[in-house]
Amino acid sequence: MKTVILGGGLAGITLARLLTQKGEDVLVLERESVIGGLCRSQEECGFVFDIGGSHIIFSRDSEVLSFMNSMIEGNCEKRERNTKIYYKGNHVKYPFENGLSDLPPDDRFFCLHEYILNLIALEKGEIPLPKTFFDWIYYTFGKGIAETYMVPYNEKIWNYPLDKMSLHWVDGRVPKPPVEDIIRSAIGIETLGYAHQAIFSYPSHGGIASLTDAIARPVRDKIRTGFQVSSVRRERDIWKISDGKETILADRCISTIPLQVLSACMDDLPEVVRDAISSLVYNSICSIGIGVKGDVPPVSWMYIPEKGVTPSNRISFPSGYSPFVAPPGHSSVLAEITYNAGDETDLTDDTVLTDDIITSLDKMDIIRAENVVYKTAFRNRYAYVVYDCAYQKNIAIIRDYFKGCGLSLVGRFSQFEYLNMDGVIRSVFDFAAGR
Repeated sequence: MKTVILGGGLAGITLARLLTQKGEDVLVLERESVIGGLCRSQEECGFVFDIGGSHIIFSRDSEVLSFMNSMIEGNCEKRERNTKIYYKGNHVKYPFENGLSDLPPDDRFFCLHEYILNLIALEKGEIPLPKTFFDWIYYTFGKGIAETYMVPYNEKIWNYPLDKMSLHWVDGRVPKPPVEDIIRSAIGIETLGYAHQAIFSYPSHGGIASLTDAIARPVRDKIRTGFQVSSVRRERDIWKISDGKETILADRCISTIPLQVLSACMDDLPEVVRDAISSLVYNSICSIGIGVKGDVPPVSWMYIPEKGVTPSNRISFPSGYSPFVAPPGHSSVLAEITYNAGDETDLTDDTVLTDDIITSLDKMDIIRAENVVYKTAFRNRYAYVVYDCAYQKNIAIIRDYFKGCGLSLVGRFSQFEYLNMDGVIRSVFDFAAGR
């Protein structure tokens, strides 16, 4: 039986590797000239940047974590997380609720006082159960932490109204901190938070693409790049996949490409399914790489909730992950901006946007503009899945249809789930195991 996998990103190449190990005849079709999807990296002038935003290797899933680390064995750096939130010029410990003692006194009181008032109101049953993500933030953290950090940061990264977002995805994705941790952090007693990220790995050489390249190594001869799928159709028991010039036949078709791209390739898709796919909400990302002479702050990555400070919602410091991703005597910064079609970021030229980021990072005392020796920008249309309130209805329609027609969906934008790298690999493991 021949299996064709649409897409050579992390999901596609991991699936090809596992199915090949099981003895299956597999072919991966990737439209770009290189594999990796959001896990690609670019090396130029001695600087290595991950083009889909900052990626690190960590997981609560021991099987997946072992797999990822084994792929970069001998090419691996390990680091202790040192993550900050830029707030009113202060570097506040991350997660925010574990860094309350770093806040100015009035803000610290506001956060703790409102958190306690919220706990009392919850005990009295005075607060209704949340219906949206916006409600959940206030319900969980109280007005102080909500308005100081959680709401402004999430508005910035999602670029979507929080009161129109579902909350079904929050459990396990946005941890609810223990009460004692918030009290400890407010009075200056050290607390950790997000312990599964406390130690992370990263490739010594080549950026995160070294991970995807290692996964793909045994199946390189089963991957075709530069094949842009334009048509996917089933005739009896055979799938026909074409790029307009060549048609490839397969007994089984598995898609790891975005549902929106797949939809455009299927002429016989029912309108109700097409409408459900077109109604799905997602964000794009612009990643801006900056190379500088000298050092940068000894921070792993930094969140910036305030809108007027910089367009970026998160900056990371790849040269802190590995000494080999920047030339000697130099450091690097990667700034991420989420955006949507037609908004200001989408309509701003890359050069202008990059210069705006450099200027803002200079004002934040992260870098000195005169020390910048390299700059670049990457855009990815499909970056973040946004769980709007209609998501569950739409995704059920979509999955029911594709299950019925025998086309399997695997991976972040094909399953349309907000999965990190470990979540993507777990979805592939489960699919390959028949779960």
